[in-house]
Amino acid sequence: MAAEIERKYLVSNDSWRKHASQGAAFSQAYLTANKKRTVRTRTIDMARAVLTVKFRTSSLRREEFEYDIPYVDALEMLAYATALVEKTRYKVRYLGYDWDIDVYNGANEGLVLAEIELGNEADQPPRPPWLGPEVTGISAYSNRTLAVPPHPDELLRSARAKQGNLAGRVL
Repeated sequence: MAAEIERKYLVSNDSWRKHASQGAAFSQAYLTANKKRTVRTRTIDMARAVLTVKFRTSSLRREEFEYDIPYVDALEMLAYATALVEKTRYKVRYLGYDWDIDVYNGANEGLVLAEIELGNEADQPPRPPWLGPEVTGISAYSNRTLAVPPHPDELLRSARAKQGNLAGRVL
């Protein structure tokens, strides 16, 4: 188990892009989620999958358990998803701090959020020039809230397409 202490911000402009890593495509399927606990699968670049269980202990802190799982298992779990969010994640280093920049796709197209994981709740990292207002603790900006109920036909098509992309790969 690891404590996750995280702050979240809106992003005010695109100047972060010149310092960003190559993006990674994330699909997060929520199996169950409420304000206190979340169980989700995350697929990354259609190659890797993680099962995550989180328990909220404060607006900044969560207890988090993460486990790598077979990618095909994550695809099968899509059938049980209550909500889905898709985004591209970029990494940006700024004055010794590592920021995650999430550019949302689909129903949340146009939304860009920055997250930073901290060592303790009192940490105050320097603010990059592209950072907008803090939205930590505002539920409208949580991935759980941003996730939309998946349409069963779309899930099935997506799972079949992803499985087709795996043809010939050794898992």
